[in-house]
Amino acid sequence: MVKYDAKAALNTDRSYQNPEIINQRLKTIEAMGLRAGEYVLDAGCGTGLLTELISNQVGESGYVSGVDFSQDMLDFATSRCESLGNVTLRQGSVTQLEFEDSYFDAASCIQTLLYVDEVETAITELHRVLKPCGRVAILETDWRGLVMNSPDHQLTRHIFDAWDEAVASPNLPTRLIPLLNQSGFSSIRVQPIPVLNTSYSRQGFGGSMLDFIAKNAVKQKLLDQDQVEQWLKGFFDLAEQQAFFFCVNRFLFTAVK
Repeated sequence: MVKYDAKAALNTDRSYQNPEIINQRLKTIEAMGLRAGEYVLDAGCGTGLLTELISNQVGESGYVSGVDFSQDMLDFATSRCESLGNVTLRQGSVTQLEFEDSYFDAASCIQTLLYVDEVETAITELHRVLKPCGRVAILETDWRGLVMNSPDHQLTRHIFDAWDEAVASPNLPTRLIPLLNQSGFSSIRVQPIPVLNTSYSRQGFGGSMLDFIAKNAVKQKLLDQDQVEQWLKGFFDLAEQQAFFFCVNRFLFTAVK
């Protein structure tokens, strides 16, 4: 299972401030339809980038609770949100939310469920803590649908096979509609949000994800560091030829209790 330590949290925070992910957050906020005074859960809040935006939307009369399994992620979120009086943060799991039934007006769960073994339990928990007619926004990536140019297609397939083994649901979007229905949600809508990079930087979203996924293969002892560095160097070579291409589809699901 993938674990986000302090270094991974830092890299995630940097890559999630790239324009294409800022656009993703803005679309998420728009889809949630937040209003002043609402109580909102950010389940899997990460480094608090979306939490901060939610806080601004609900205002001082509202309330935002951010929950994340990684304390290193929460350390970033705490620093980012420390001046926001309507935000509280806690460590916890989306499969066992420590809130009363029907507590929140809305909830977000962004790029979190792919790491969760018990997805059905997590969605049921999100349903439980929402008020009647409460809204949920879930965003996930179909990693098996990645479109990219690669310096070594066989090695790339090997690296992404390792990623499949590291996360519980690498193509979760294909299963989310029936799972939401089974948990009692209705009015389900899906919005595709492609993330496209045609230039390469190890600090960009595509570059940082390729770096993270490659390091996962090293952790699983399927490759050594020299092989990974050679593979990553190949993307610089592609970029010099104006041949770098990375596109992955993310899908934003909204539903109502």
